[in-house]
Amino acid sequence: MLSLNEIKVGKVLEINNEPFIVIKADHHKMGRGGAVLKTKLKSLISNNVLEKTFQGNDKADEAEIERKKANFMYMDENEAHFMDNTDFEQFSLPLDQIGTKTKFLKEGTDVDVLHFSGNPVSIDLPIKITLKVTSAPPGVKGNSAGNVTKQVELETGASINAPLFVNEGDNIVINTDSEEYVERA
Repeated sequence: MLSLNEIKVGKVLEINNEPFIVIKADHHKMGRGGAVLKTKLKSLISNNVLEKTFQGNDKADEAEIERKKANFMYMDENEAHFMDNTDFEQFSLPLDQIGTKTKFLKEGTDVDVLHFSGNPVSIDLPIKITLKVTSAPPGVKGNSAGNVTKQVELETGASINAPLFVNEGDNIVINTDSEEYVERA
């Protein structure tokens, strides 16, 4: 059981036998009143977002999540297919369950698979991932006052903002949490 102080962003709670990850937590202390914790929770199974308020001595169950390493193999129109790195068993997850993380999945990428009640429910990508730029418009000279960026397309099909000096064919490092350019590889 987690108390109010232990519920933080990134913790996985079990609500109605379903794992929810805390994506936002605001702690409020009112004058003479007790403390209130307003949270935004995202289901790891259905991707539904739930707003829940915890007050005073409320407790929450921490979900028993097991993390295992797996290798991303390929993606079809409905599912992403993985292979467990320890026992080489293959399994798949529906794309809507993985969400926007599919934008940065490249064949051969190692990911952390979150298992709840023995079943895979979601993945965690590495924080930084190196991808190749497949399409980048030329940077126009004279447009460099300040922090100027342009839209580039990556080998996975994702589009992100990158500095003007990034060209087609470059390998760049992406932060998968913020979905932003970090550096050239």
